[in-house]
Amino acid sequence: MVKLMVRDSETIQEAVRRFRKLVERSGIKKEMRRREHYQKPSEIRRRQKIQAERRNKRARMLGR
Repeated sequence: MVKLMVRDSETIQEAVRRFRKLVERSGIKKEMRRREHYQKPSEIRRRQKIQAERRNKRARMLGR
């Protein structure tokens, strides 16, 4: 949960800007996008497998 204390000399626009940054950094937007549509467990496993293959391929190309 993100909490934002509005400062005395702060405008609403500045407070909203700080709030957006806090939400972005906390990962709430990313989590909302991920949960926007239901994913079957098989889809989740498939996506994770593809991501792992990409990571491994990239690591091999960079010589790690």
